[in-house]
Amino acid sequence: MTDTRAERGKLYVVATPIGNLADLTERAREVLAAAGVIAAEDTRHTRGLLSRIGAESRLIAYHEHNEAERVPELLGRLVRGESVALVSDAGTPLISDPGWRLVSAAQAEGITVVPVPGACAAVAALSVAGLPTDHFVFEGFLPRRASARAERLEQLRDEPRTLVFYEAVHRVAATLAALGEAFGAERRAAVARELTKVHEQIATGSLAELAARLGGDIPLLGEFVIVVAGAAAAAAAPDEAAARRVYALLVQEIEPAAALRLTSAITGVARNELYRLVRT
Repeated sequence: MTDTRAERGKLYVVATPIGNLADLTERAREVLAAAGVIAAEDTRHTRGLLSRIGAESRLIAYHEHNEAERVPELLGRLVRGESVALVSDAGTPLISDPGWRLVSAAQAEGITVVPVPGACAAVAALSVAGLPTDHFVFEGFLPRRASARAERLEQLRDEPRTLVFYEAVHRVAATLAALGEAFGAERRAAVARELTKVHEQIATGSLAELAARLGGDIPLLGEFVIVVAGAAAAAAAPDEAAARRVYALLVQEIEPAAALRLTSAITGVARNELYRLVRT
């Protein structure tokens, strides 16, 4: 039996620059130049990008308002063997942009979906925010209505992981104020503006400090990413088994009273509780 999948096209999810054209990878250029069709969030914007890299325009509009009709159309092209490149206005598609429905439908149909990685504003901002990056949460855009925004931030108030938000220039002041109210004015944060562009700016400080600088040395111009430190994690409960092991090692070298004192300092177990543990 012939494997019909071998005759099908591939769906390429292609990251494009968020400002600096030099961030477009050579692989992305090749995919965009060879694709049968490019599904773009804003065809005018993408046509400009293609013109600058010398690629022919074979564009079709794909955005949140026409996804329902475009998914079957693009799926049909893929099934017939045509390759499709999916791009957003800037950065990595699907990150606060439409596209996951097309990817899901393609996978369900057995179409190969290929990521072509590159620029992403959230990751770029996180990498220079000076905040913990081992665990983080990407929240994208907060709700526009003040009440819904406050409700969402209340849900995130005790989130221990670093938080990453996108925000439009005309809402960034209100969002910083809401973050300070929900998380506390002294919570550490970073504001990244115009990433990779000529006027790129990364400002760090408390939420209150950053809010006060908006409109001053942080101009209200461009696209914003806000990175906020997570809530301080609750102190972990002392490990009683570890305390016993530490005491057992120390008491072989020093007097029991000194061993108790040092074990308490090392493990966080209270000295009276430690005394009970080592006697049982």
